[in-house]
Amino acid sequence: MTGLSRRGTVLVFLAFASAYFLSALIRAITATLAPVLTQEFALQARDLGLLSGGYFLGFAVTQLPLGSWLDRFGPKRVILCFLSVAVLGCLAFAAAQSFAGLLAARVLCGVGVSACLMAPLTGYRRWFGPVAQMRANSWMLMTGSLGMIASTLPVQWLMPQYGWRLIFAGLGICLLLAMALIGWQVPRWPAVTPAGTPNLLTSYRDVWRHPYFRAMAPIGFFCYGGLVAIQTLWAAPWMIHMAAYSSLQAAVGLFWINVAMLCTFWCWGIASQWLARNGYSAHRLISWWLPASFLVLAFTIVFSSRLPALCAGLLALYCVACTVVTPSQPAVGMAFPAELAGRALSAYNLVIFSGVFVIQWGIGLLIDGFTLLGASQQFSFQLAFAVYLVCGVIAYLHFLLSSRHNRWP
Repeated sequence: MTGLSRRGTVLVFLAFASAYFLSALIRAITATLAPVLTQEFALQARDLGLLSGGYFLGFAVTQLPLGSWLDRFGPKRVILCFLSVAVLGCLAFAAAQSFAGLLAARVLCGVGVSACLMAPLTGYRRWFGPVAQMRANSWMLMTGSLGMIASTLPVQWLMPQYGWRLIFAGLGICLLLAMALIGWQVPRWPAVTPAGTPNLLTSYRDVWRHPYFRAMAPIGFFCYGGLVAIQTLWAAPWMIHMAAYSSLQAAVGLFWINVAMLCTFWCWGIASQWLARNGYSAHRLISWWLPASFLVLAFTIVFSSRLPALCAGLLALYCVACTVVTPSQPAVGMAFPAELAGRALSAYNLVIFSGVFVIQWGIGLLIDGFTLLGASQQFSFQLAFAVYLVCGVIAYLHFLLSSRHNRWP
């Protein structure tokens, strides 16, 4: 570790983790609320996909300016400004009376929490050593999994007493508390005045052109983005339509999926030092182990309806297998010098969450489209997921082809 004492490191991590916990909860809560919102607002599959994807659309559109602001102003000032927008988004969602109102509020939420991972990763790039960065990334994602766990059964239990509107108002209050903790514990760094006034896209030129970034981009879009899309939206409808789960059973399934993810990210953090010492880079892990996730997803598509008792377990296994792509994020940051880290991380995050938006909405469009063509609901889900699987395989092949022309550790 560099730049912070051990105690300071722990306190900074906890401050950032509190905000990321809430951002993950807000991100994933639509999966639990999907049955209620569908009934109350008469939503179709494409509406549900667009509503959940609206969060990621808002998230994605901020990433390019976010990276420049992080490099210039530092993580503390930036994340506090963004979280104030998230508070407004939660309150607007709680007050929404139409689908358009829900969608606008979700976009605001996405904008507001879009710095909750990039801000700490930018700070860690300056304050921590390489192994500590990989460990902190894994444990931030573990914190996110804890937020997703909180979005399942706890939300399902609170719904009868308080309703979804009051839950969102409470989330806004919790975000204010997280802002206070960040303001108290996270150190500032001096604002950097850029030389000249480069165009926003021009300032990212070195990032876009980097061969490592280009090799990782399709993996981030389809595989990492698809993991988030399934975990935060389509896992619950899949269990309901493919295995005839009730809303409560689907919430239980989501709970255990997110518990499995939490344990996996904890293990990634514990193993990061051993992996680094033995030469298991993000590139090598993805090359060797990502195909396992494709096999699990193919098995899930074929057998979920035939083996309903295993449906949630198969989805959990797929999500766990797919976490092999998550070390790509800090790896992209470390591939660039510290002064470019914010832009590199944000550009890659833009790729990931653009993928989440496209895949969440795209799966909904495909399900509705196949149903209109005469396919059954189950077969429409299978076909939509099969299209997503093919896209992931193509992204992996691009990654392997790029590896043949570039030497990376």
